[in-house]
Amino acid sequence: MTELRVYLLIESLARQFAAYMSTPTRARGYPPLEGEHSLIIEVAPALAIHRICDLALKSAPDMEPGLLYVERQYGLLELHSADLDALKRVGQVVLDGIGRKATDQLKPRTHFADIIENVADQHAIILNRTREASMLLPGKSLLLYELEPALFATVAANEAEKAAPGVTLVDVQMIGATGRLFLSGSTEDCTKARDRIDAVLGKVEGRAASR
Repeated sequence: MTELRVYLLIESLARQFAAYMSTPTRARGYPPLEGEHSLIIEVAPALAIHRICDLALKSAPDMEPGLLYVERQYGLLELHSADLDALKRVGQVVLDGIGRKATDQLKPRTHFADIIENVADQHAIILNRTREASMLLPGKSLLLYELEPALFATVAANEAEKAAPGVTLVDVQMIGATGRLFLSGSTEDCTKARDRIDAVLGKVEGRAASR
């Protein structure tokens, strides 16, 4: 039986997030563009993601897969399209194929969130050495999030940029036990981004993770 862990429909990809998803380490298939829509699915067992991919691409051969990834426990697939209705139809084909509903996904949990104001020079330098997106500048504020399941860091990043276009996407870590998000900007922009993230994640329907 395939467990649906994440079923995320992300509408209208923001500029920085689309660029991040288009980098070679993320877009192992077809890179998404700003304004397109994305569907991200995570399942367990990990190899079940290949059945998901098969269902999706046979039902819509023109759909573009950006990422197909199998990790130790989970498999994930990202699909994108300029046609939101087509993406929704593909998603429903997948759900029907595995006998699941979108609300069977896990509800996101925030493990940690913080805004660090006036980041020190040395702090910015050491963080920039491991970044995967843009650079953190000294003196800016830094918004941090740690989420579970990890893929919810993607919708958090996209919604934050929509709410506060002035923020800089420093890093998104979307694969692993937890997801992590690093955004920088003015304290006001970071606060707007945080409030938007909390509001969006709070509306996600799903089941509680078993402990």
